[in-house]
Amino acid sequence: DSLSSIPVSTDCLGTPIVYSPVKADLSGNIKKIRAVYDSNPTKFKTLQNILEVEKEIHGSAWPKIGATLALMWLKRGLKFMLVLLQSISDGERDEEHPNLIRVNALKAYEIALKKYHGWMLQKLFTGSVYALPYKSDLLKALEKGKEVKEEESIEKIHLFLSRVTPILDAIYEMYTKMNAELSYKA
Repeated sequence: DSLSSIPVSTDCLGTPIVYSPVKADLSGNIKKIRAVYDSNPTKFKTLQNILEVEKEIHGSAWPKIGATLALMWLKRGLKFMLVLLQSISDGERDEEHPNLIRVNALKAYEIALKKYHGWMLQKLFTGSVYALPYKSDLLKALEKGKEVKEEESIEKIHLFLSRVTPILDAIYEMYTKMNAELSYKA
């Protein structure tokens, strides 16, 4: 259920025409994972249960299919968002344009997604950073339109990161232990 709010979070990234494919991708991955869970909630109590069962069922095709693949891409997208928020909350910025978040987005992309994208997607992303909102607009969007002091928003981001980062780290660790991580480029 926590995953279903993620696509809405991408709305904070600004221009819908630019980021709607990202939202659609995240939504699609969440739906795939949810469908597997809903097919047998008793059997699929955890994400690890899903991966273990899919590994057994799909054999040599695993982890290139199913909820395992969907979760792999979802965790990468989440990592991008967490690194972006961490960079903003750490005060990293372009000194000449302190209200732009391009520096933060490029850092997050470099860390979380770039190595999985081919040349075309890399160029597309680099161009898309010019459609990102100002930092002040992003923070306001994260506050659901309420006017809140930047320091307050940053404090909430730190709290959010402190809760979500360990969960994402556990998912990454699970993929490593199960040898489920794929390194091909999209």
